[in-house]
Amino acid sequence: MATVSARIVSALQPAVTEVFGVMGNGNAHFLDAVMALPDSMHYTAVRHEAGAVAAADAYFRASGRLAVATTTYGAGFTNALTPLAEAVQAQIPLVLVVGDAPTTGARPWDVDQVHLAKGLGATTFTVSATRALAVTAAAMDHALRYRQAVVLAIPYDLAGMEAVHEDLPPTTTAGPLAMPHADDIERIASLLSAATRPLILAGRGAWASGAQDAATGLAERIGALTATSGLGAGFFGDNPAGLGIAGGWASERTARLIGQADVVLVLGARLNQFTTRFGHSFDSSASVVQVDVETGPTAPGVTDYLRGDARAVAEALFRTVDRVTDQRWSDVAAAEALHAHHARDDGDLTAPDGRLDPRSLCRTLDRLLPEDRSIVQDGGHFIGWAPSYFRVPAPNRLIMVGTAYQTIGLGLPSAVGAARALPESTVVLCTGDGGALMALADLDSFIRTARRAVIVVFNDAAYGAEIHQYAVRGIHPGPMMIDEVDFAALAIALGATGRTIRTLADLDGVKDWLASDDDGVLLLDCKVSQQVVAPYMQEIVAVATGGR
Repeated sequence: MATVSARIVSALQPAVTEVFGVMGNGNAHFLDAVMALPDSMHYTAVRHEAGAVAAADAYFRASGRLAVATTTYGAGFTNALTPLAEAVQAQIPLVLVVGDAPTTGARPWDVDQVHLAKGLGATTFTVSATRALAVTAAAMDHALRYRQAVVLAIPYDLAGMEAVHEDLPPTTTAGPLAMPHADDIERIASLLSAATRPLILAGRGAWASGAQDAATGLAERIGALTATSGLGAGFFGDNPAGLGIAGGWASERTARLIGQADVVLVLGARLNQFTTRFGHSFDSSASVVQVDVETGPTAPGVTDYLRGDARAVAEALFRTVDRVTDQRWSDVAAAEALHAHHARDDGDLTAPDGRLDPRSLCRTLDRLLPEDRSIVQDGGHFIGWAPSYFRVPAPNRLIMVGTAYQTIGLGLPSAVGAARALPESTVVLCTGDGGALMALADLDSFIRTARRAVIVVFNDAAYGAEIHQYAVRGIHPGPMMIDEVDFAALAIALGATGRTIRTLADLDGVKDWLASDDDGVLLLDCKVSQQVVAPYMQEIVAVATGGR
């Protein structure tokens, strides 16, 4: 007879192949059941419980497939709350399997995990000896149907108990989203056909729905320029009318062209403060049409909202719009649009303080890194550099776990999930010194997991975001500073290759490695300046100080 834990694993098995976690008392039986299925489930051990959830989150973003994170009860569970909050806010479906208090009652070291999860917006499903299969299936269905992280709790006294036989519940799939009314499609199609400067802006939701062909075809038919949110980077490929990322990470040329659009069709993008430059990306007279699966617009300034799948709506619009032949904006603005995303300051060889200028550093690295790259970002001031200067092959190749909840310290474990999802790609992790130190335990996890990877540490010996937002306003900078750390030495100690980069010439020593397809992990400890401020940060400061 199977145990409760074994029943849980059998219910997960049809949809899950990857499990990330840290073993403890509460999930030992569950992981034993996972390890009994080496041909169908792979377990990656991380070194901190937060890393388990971050890795599962990144795995979904990179692969589109559900992953499982697992921790023990109590302290193991509470250690995982920050990335769980991130997954909830970013609408990432994942299942966090945790131990919990026994059915006989809480022990002194137990906490109310159900209410803690509820406070973050995550639903808890608690298995029983009689309904382990059914409850697990319900948890997976909820995660996928509602795009939500869920907690699957195993009471401690049930984990190794013999389970009552259950038939595996039938697999359920979410039904198709209702399409907007035909009259609404006609109305928006007429608006796009009549536009003189149409723009299509796509986000991760458009990528997830498979809307690339429809959106690209629609843009070509109406002569639209195209752009993406940060999470949609690479959606339009090498489209000559593509402006790259909109908002705070846009070049001034991209921002200027986006500001000229008279009709903006937003496909599967949430229009957050970064995408809209705090509400200033679009002209105040522009019609902004948002297509999304939410119940209503996700930002102010949306003039028309169509609820529906991005691909289905884009295909319907493609069939309905008139082909524009005269004064196509994509032709009129072709010269200015060409490579607009990369039309930004290349930076200086060194910053005024003699340290690396992150702009020229990223421009150089972009040329050296292989085309088949997957970029993972931690949080911090430096998040403005890689999306601005690195070429991104597709939306699932720019993974930013932490932006929804504004965390730092999730970069290293997120890279673990990306490495499992995209094993043939070179994973490029961009992290700051503050975030890297916060997640240092999972430097070991990443080195063990990645086939081939480059870690770029933007080491400015400070919490850069705080320096640029608060030190400039007279707040004492002492708590914002970090003693200089030798990250290259730390990487070498854990089995990777480490190099300290103080000038661009120091990159000459790693050109051959970057140009090769050699397995291994290379960490570049890049000593960057505190004096070069990313444009998006300048925008934040301007808004905060009333300068806009």
